[in-house]
Amino acid sequence: MNLDARKIERPHPSLLKYYAIVSVLTGPGFLVEFPRLFFKYETLKYRFEDDGMSMSWGVLFRHEINLTYRRIQDIHLSRNIIQRWFGLATLAVQTAAGSASPEMKIEGILESEKLRDYLYTKMRGAREVNENPHDEALTLLREIRDLIRQKSQG
Repeated sequence: MNLDARKIERPHPSLLKYYAIVSVLTGPGFLVEFPRLFFKYETLKYRFEDDGMSMSWGVLFRHEINLTYRRIQDIHLSRNIIQRWFGLATLAVQTAAGSASPEMKIEGILESEKLRDYLYTKMRGAREVNENPHDEALTLLREIRDLIRQKSQG
């Protein structure tokens, strides 16, 4: 069964339970950490489209990340013991931006393996479309390359 990523707009409610447990584990930091994670959960939205994906969250400080599938370099799926208990995982999406940290971390998705496979398919499809031999820019660059080779040889 294939995943229809367009239907994914919000994280699963299990993510809020996960955030509560993580907050409790911070000890006295619970009073700061839980409200921060609660509002992140309440405002977290995903959008998967034909050419890319986006993620947004935040109340006072609004965060928005937009990525085209073409920019994706790698996708890492990780699960700690508490995430496994709830059936959750974190998908870390990396681009060629040169940063050591992932560009986007997708949390709260139950079918994370299927989403990872979907993103890999879209990533490869975007690259194949981008490398289309009938692409005008690519054709022009090849003509320029051939002209430079002819001038340097003769």
